[in-house]
Amino acid sequence: MSVIQKIQDKYGKVMAVIIGLALVIFVVMLAFENGGSLFTGDVRTIGKVNGEKIEFPEFSALVEQRTQMMQAQGMSGGEGAAQQANEMAWGQEVSRILLSQESQKLGLDVGRKELNDLLFGANPPQELAQGFTDPQTGKFDAAAAQAQINQIKSKGTPEQKAQINLFLDQLILQRKAEKYDALLTTSINFPKWMIEKQSADDALMSKVSFVSEPYTSVSDSSVKITESDIQDYINKHKTDFKQQESRSIAYVAFNAQPNGADSIAARQRLLDLKPAFDSAHNVKDFLVSEGINNYYDGFISSNRIQVPMKDSILKVGTGNIYGPYVDANNYALAKIVATTNMPDTVKVRHILIGLATQDPQTGQQIPLRDSATARKLADSLFTALQKGSSFDTLVAKFSTDGGSLQTGGVFDNVPSGQMTPAFNDYIFTHPAGSKGIVKTEYGYHIVEVLSTKGSTTGYKIAYVTKPIEASQETDNTASNAATHFAAQATDQKTFNAAAEKLMAEKGILKSIASDIPPTGAMIQGLGASRAFVKNVYKADLGDVVQPERVGDYYVVGLVTEINKEGTMSTAKARARVEPLLINQKKAKIITDKIGKVTTLEAAATVLKKQVETADSLRFNGQTPSAIGFEPKVLGAAFNKANLQKVVPEAIAGSQGVYVIRVDNLMSTPSPAQNPDEIRRMRYMQAKQQAQFQSIQALREAATIKDYRSKFY
Repeated sequence: MSVIQKIQDKYGKVMAVIIGLALVIFVVMLAFENGGSLFTGDVRTIGKVNGEKIEFPEFSALVEQRTQMMQAQGMSGGEGAAQQANEMAWGQEVSRILLSQESQKLGLDVGRKELNDLLFGANPPQELAQGFTDPQTGKFDAAAAQAQINQIKSKGTPEQKAQINLFLDQLILQRKAEKYDALLTTSINFPKWMIEKQSADDALMSKVSFVSEPYTSVSDSSVKITESDIQDYINKHKTDFKQQESRSIAYVAFNAQPNGADSIAARQRLLDLKPAFDSAHNVKDFLVSEGINNYYDGFISSNRIQVPMKDSILKVGTGNIYGPYVDANNYALAKIVATTNMPDTVKVRHILIGLATQDPQTGQQIPLRDSATARKLADSLFTALQKGSSFDTLVAKFSTDGGSLQTGGVFDNVPSGQMTPAFNDYIFTHPAGSKGIVKTEYGYHIVEVLSTKGSTTGYKIAYVTKPIEASQETDNTASNAATHFAAQATDQKTFNAAAEKLMAEKGILKSIASDIPPTGAMIQGLGASRAFVKNVYKADLGDVVQPERVGDYYVVGLVTEINKEGTMSTAKARARVEPLLINQKKAKIITDKIGKVTTLEAAATVLKKQVETADSLRFNGQTPSAIGFEPKVLGAAFNKANLQKVVPEAIAGSQGVYVIRVDNLMSTPSPAQNPDEIRRMRYMQAKQQAQFQSIQALREAATIKDYRSKFY
């Protein structure tokens, strides 16, 4: 103890100083990460829209909702899907905030009286209408609905209160969006005179004589485009050269995909399962035990089955197995579980008494009723139908299947395998006229088979698959090759030299990935890796990014371009601007050569060209002609002031320089049109575009700060 005590006495103060310094360094680093403030750093804020914060917990919940929606739609997971869910959630939240802010500025609000009318008036939300409508009378009980909501708000659990508040918030936001859209759409107008003027313009036809000199007649080498030229053009067209923050890389990818030995190993793993699969009495339970949860336990007609080796599989007979065979990146076994005679397609109608409904704004499942209550309501409605109640009326009042409400619950020409298995098997194994109640994961369906078409054999087929995966040895080989390359490539010069050597020796090419955003994950041609993109953003220009797994490859990158948010640099814009400026300077050379325009013949003599003609020109440029599509030339050709005159200035078009004379301008018969009908159609088209365009305009005018890259 005395030795320990001496150590503590001698070094305790030193250790205290070291620990203190470490804490100071940590706090200073944290301050820099939080924007330079030691005490006000905001470690929860994931973004800001016009100063309004988007907090990390709430945003993460939105991402999870989007992920669940994508999974429900059958989309696969992985980093790519996670990134897509993140982007969708971001877009949703930014739009919500912008709409709320704009509504507040405009004084658009939803008062208590209006909210009560939305909830309990003549057109209540579907969720309330379904839960509080008497099946016998078909009357909505507004008082009961209001009492239930008040009960939840005052005495409900925290989860119930949060759920009802979310529902009300979404209802109010939707109403505000409708009001905002109405402000825009009711201001859309296409005057009758405008429609008539356009119709008259479209009926015009022009004939011109011209002399032209294409830009290709002047060599590119005779024209020099400077950095100053490009910058001047950018300054005059700044809105066209806005850019978001991004980076570009050169990279070399080392393949870690499975090889022949890995394929043989995967096949053997599947063969080892074949005896148990063959003897399984409950196929579904066996598949679940093997981690296979996508078995479709329903009959599918032979013409709907789309798998490799289909003909061979269908020949093995009920209870037998075919395989192994290759299906994409897997080895597979297929077992015929059952067969039946069934129609090709059916026409049915149904009423779904759902257990939950999906919020259209958030995608969140909102519970409606428990299973026992749903069954009781389904039995009651089925009895009412048996006594002669209108199917259409009950669908409109009670069905929670929004996809079929507009058709009265009818699905026509339904192919097998499209519906959930229990629903599928009922409608394909019962004759026309059958009625029944079918339970699925969505609730209880009151089903009526209206008609059937055709006849075929239906199959229930179970599949067991094993992926053809790269072995550890294959993975290590690719990883070691990437590490060896990175050891040689320490900067831009050595990276390029090592890449050239690798291409010569092994045929592995250097590739480019451009415009990678800070929140991105996808690398063009490879796959998704958020870790790799984060490393790209930690590096400086010309730095080598160390090996990282991206999809089926180990990748070594070189940062070749760093683009800050704002206006493009001249180097970035050169590819877009240079061809335009080259043509502008060529046009100047050609027009100087032509000199003062007097007659076509004089211009033709200078250019050593023949005078040509172009007739049947139309103002919309849709009629092929010797001129091609040259808007400036067409504008001059339909200018009545130029009729039977040589246009006094040479016209610099998109393909060359033109000197023209307008020989004739006439009106031709046009098809009979109804201006009012055209106005209505134009209005409907503009109305459909208004919502997207309005949100886009708000985005462009907003100050949006995106900090997601610090969190994901």
